[in-house]
Amino acid sequence: MSRKPEKPKPPRVSRWEGREKPDWLSRALARAGALPQAEAEAAIQAGRVTVNGRVVRMHLAPVPPGAVLRLDGKPVSTEAPTHVLAFHKPAGVLSSTVRQHRVGTVFELLLPQLPDELTGFTWHAVGRLDVDTTGLLLFTNDDKLVAHATSPDSHLPKRYVATVFGVADDAKVEPLRQGMALDDGPARPAEVRVRDARTVEVSITEGRHHQVKRMLGAVGLPTQALRREAVGSIELQDIPEGGFRLLTEAEVREGLRYAGRERSEP
Repeated sequence: MSRKPEKPKPPRVSRWEGREKPDWLSRALARAGALPQAEAEAAIQAGRVTVNGRVVRMHLAPVPPGAVLRLDGKPVSTEAPTHVLAFHKPAGVLSSTVRQHRVGTVFELLLPQLPDELTGFTWHAVGRLDVDTTGLLLFTNDDKLVAHATSPDSHLPKRYVATVFGVADDAKVEPLRQGMALDDGPARPAEVRVRDARTVEVSITEGRHHQVKRMLGAVGLPTQALRREAVGSIELQDIPEGGFRLLTEAEVREGLRYAGRERSEP
């Protein structure tokens, strides 16, 4: 007896196909600046949060677009603006959330300085700087901006200034301008300027591990010190070491080439 051929199964379609995918509750509260995510999870478990009038105790519960959120009875707007902080990282601290072997983190320096209106957000470092690298490190409450600024596809330049061992000149750094092979693959051509025999400025549009140090080391110019001066057209300028400033919407839009959600200026 011959079997009837099986009909092909239709492709599975997400229930959110063609619609905005919902956020989960604790992250929605953190993105809105109501509470940092860890505190939001505790508030949800304590029954302090309602979604469309109902108490929700699961921090991973989806929040559909347009839902009405309340924390302790007060409404929470989920239309969180994009905030970006420019921070002057000193040497000797980690660009991570967890200290290692008694080495502190950038978050331990940054978070205590924030004004009340910025303390409720969950802050993400935009990329990393090595523990001994100083200079401009950006932070944001918008994880989409992190993806944008760190993706090589964005071609957002990062400018570094290196103090090197050896004697730098144009001939020695020319391989960096041409693009060079590294142990993890070819590096894109970099913009390089020799400021003096010991100081080299390098701008790259990638962000691989120790990339600038490895590129300079490959041409016989080991790095003694490294500082990041700019990301996009956002410069370190006069921010004191360990300090920060809040970028304007125009700086985020034009300097970082990112159209985030607008905020109300004070």
